[in-house]
Amino acid sequence: MTSPDLSAPPQRRGQPARRPRFRMLRTIVALMLREISTTYGRSVGGYAWALLDPILGIALLTVVFQGALGARNPMIGTNFPLFYATGYIPFAMYNDIAGKMAHALRYSRPLLAYPAVTFVDALVARWLLNVVTHLIVFVIVVGGIALFYRLPLVMDVGTVMQALALIGLLAAGLGTMNCFLIMRFPVWERAWSILTRPLFLMSAVFYTFESMPNVAQSILWWNPLVHLIGLLRRGVYGVYPADYVSVLYVVSLSVGLFLFGLLLLWRRYRDLLEQA
Repeated sequence: MTSPDLSAPPQRRGQPARRPRFRMLRTIVALMLREISTTYGRSVGGYAWALLDPILGIALLTVVFQGALGARNPMIGTNFPLFYATGYIPFAMYNDIAGKMAHALRYSRPLLAYPAVTFVDALVARWLLNVVTHLIVFVIVVGGIALFYRLPLVMDVGTVMQALALIGLLAAGLGTMNCFLIMRFPVWERAWSILTRPLFLMSAVFYTFESMPNVAQSILWWNPLVHLIGLLRRGVYGVYPADYVSVLYVVSLSVGLFLFGLLLLWRRYRDLLEQA
């Protein structure tokens, strides 16, 4: 009977190999850096477009409603750019993050062949990078409007952060579910694009929920973005009650979509990648 080789590494003496510490964190950071270089380029100008996009959108809406339509005052407050920024930025944040997550596995498909990279890493990296980007955009745009027009903003920071966090949660839920549906049923990508085209008009971006007729309110209430934009405006303006907002509805919908989408991807994502 031979004695065991004590000079061998621990994993060769029957002990399990140690997993690298913080492997998931390092993988996510590497995926984020890869996306920054491929999506925004290596120059500052590429990343700056994420800031210019909402600024141009808000400026266009301001010109249309103040100039062409002759409107004098927004439905909340006295400043057009701030009112539209509190509607346009959360809508753009949700739309961009959900869209990026829906294509996360296709985007990271070559890297998913490595055992160290999981589909959860790809989803988390895309979500985290784009959430941080839109948070920076929100702070710069809203802060810039307040400074430029010398607005005495007294925001409820807790409510604002809650609204932005729920926007990220909703985008994660819908993006994860669509990630599976688009890979499983390629026609769903085109169908979803067509079905959501009226979403901008149905999300209280340039009007308030209370200003709509009762029949319209009964339909718009089921749109979670209406709740999130109302919650954000409650935090920014302070005096806007937004009594119709249901945080429970938004959280339940978002978490349900996320968990169900995650379950479907966990069971089928490798087969779907091979079929794509």
